[in-house]
Amino acid sequence: MIQHELIDRVRQMCRADEGVEAALMYGSFAAGEGDAYSDVEFWLFFRSERLAEVDPAAWCAAVAPVNLVVRNEFGTHVAFFPGPVRGEFHFAGAGDIGSVAQWPARGAAVERMVVVDRRGLLAPVLAALPDRPDIPADPERTADLCGRFANWLVLALHVAARGEHLRAQDALGHAARHLLWMARLAEHSTAHWLTPSRAAEAELPAATVAAAGWPTSPGDPVAGYARALWQAGRAHWQTLLTRHGTPPPTALFRELDALITPPGLTPDVLP
Repeated sequence: MIQHELIDRVRQMCRADEGVEAALMYGSFAAGEGDAYSDVEFWLFFRSERLAEVDPAAWCAAVAPVNLVVRNEFGTHVAFFPGPVRGEFHFAGAGDIGSVAQWPARGAAVERMVVVDRRGLLAPVLAALPDRPDIPADPERTADLCGRFANWLVLALHVAARGEHLRAQDALGHAARHLLWMARLAEHSTAHWLTPSRAAEAELPAATVAAAGWPTSPGDPVAGYARALWQAGRAHWQTLLTRHGTPPPTALFRELDALITPPGLTPDVLP
């Protein structure tokens, strides 16, 4: 795969550039899950004088020919290598190495992540991180997760009723992401917690996956999508409530049942 060639080239460049104080690889290839569709992803920590002279686009182009380099909304430089293959590069100062300690999890073995660590500052920070993120396990955090699902769903329904269908679709996308988190928690399938849609087709029930996908059936797509999300989310929510012995927010459930049920049909009865 071209990704392996890109990774090898980045390693070579980092090791050859004395201005690179430390560098790490993260993501699918660091975790041993990379395939032909995966990105290559790096954090590069430069000494201050070297960082001042680095041109991120030129640096990426030295890795391999690029079709475009863009700085995304999070400040990350994204290189489109031929394929297209995405490369994510964070250009930072050596003083930012400590900020890695704020990551929610490492996601890979330290030795697979470290590319360069000239003064031994990076490896201890990575080693102190948990391998996997903290998964909600108590009733309060589980309730917050389910509540955020309802928050996005209700917002979508309200703005759709106002005629703001694009805004509704955006809110439903957030609701779908929370549905996948709820499903992962309910199904004890939390390996890909930070990106709940990753490998969802292989790890989650087919009905949940179908509900989270944008509907292709005719009719009002916003209403149909909201209905599918609520039916799946309601079931997972109830599973989590039962697990913790927590009573459901009955009034909210009934209102959502009534709001989402098509005319002429009877809302589901609360269990």
